[in-house]
Amino acid sequence: MENCAVILAAGEGKRMKSRHPKVLCEVLFKPMLEWVIDAAHGAGLNDLCVVTGHLHREVEEFLQALAARRPQFPPPEHVLQSEQRGTAHAVRMAQDFLRRHSGGSVLILNGDAPFLSPEVIGGALRDHLKSGRDVTVISAEPENPFGYGRIVRDKTTGAVAAIVEEKDADETTRKIREINSGAYWFQADSLLPILSKIRNENAAGEYYLPDAVKLLISEHRRAGAFKTQDGSVVLGANDRGQLNQLNSIARGRVMARLMADGVDIPCPDGIMVGPDVTVGPDTRVLPGCILSGSTSVGSGCIIGPNTVLIDTSVGSGCTLCSVHCKGASVRDGESLKPFTVLHA
Repeated sequence: MENCAVILAAGEGKRMKSRHPKVLCEVLFKPMLEWVIDAAHGAGLNDLCVVTGHLHREVEEFLQALAARRPQFPPPEHVLQSEQRGTAHAVRMAQDFLRRHSGGSVLILNGDAPFLSPEVIGGALRDHLKSGRDVTVISAEPENPFGYGRIVRDKTTGAVAAIVEEKDADETTRKIREINSGAYWFQADSLLPILSKIRNENAAGEYYLPDAVKLLISEHRRAGAFKTQDGSVVLGANDRGQLNQLNSIARGRVMARLMADGVDIPCPDGIMVGPDVTVGPDTRVLPGCILSGSTSVGSGCIIGPNTVLIDTSVGSGCTLCSVHCKGASVRDGESLKPFTVLHA
């Protein structure tokens, strides 16, 4: 049976103070949910189910538009969590989807965690299957583990013995730096019967997915953790300040990648480049430029200052100074006059 993924995207995100769903807030002009879907696809997962909730129609319309832009992938399914009653309750909404993947493994991940990479997803799956586990938690050691559930391991076997939430942790447990990222690989046939056993006996009256791990451990099922060296996999955004931090991290990574590929960025001030943008070597990008969407730029170009390119194809040897292009195509060697506006 083919492996699959369930993406949790039902949360309201009140602290964002947005009229739109939190998972559609953007990191480098790309919705966080799209980052997550791309990571799943990059790890070879084609069967996806997105659990929607708050402003679900907007999320569903986004999924429909994304499917139209990505015909090479099956359209993600979606199910509705009409009441937000916790992460385990959200996964219950996808039980029919899980039953169709009986015999396979299912990745559960959050729709607002844009830095979980295909490499980490794939590495965790290989470890999960090789170890024959019922559940594998994707864990990390961030600089500051405060607020996260701690991974407590068996001192003899190294298996996961418990996930202890911050509020429940004693002083010794709080010193543990390995934390739960909120992403898990489950055997679908192990997860399904456990979901109905999870109780909401907590202050919030919600059903939490880490309790599925606790119950599996109590039934002497195999539980482990795949620890990634990338502490950013745990990062999400609950407010605009945290969203700004995600943008700063992503921007730094994209700029480093471009310069490693031979792109000349003499001064990065005011330059924003989306994660899916490609730029050829010996192209110079000057301050005040925004390149987003599926934009591609050839080699030996001068871009900027103060140029905006959205979903635009630029050939090699072009000069674009103070221009605005959206859905346009610029031929090799072509130079546009300053203040030119090209829209498809």
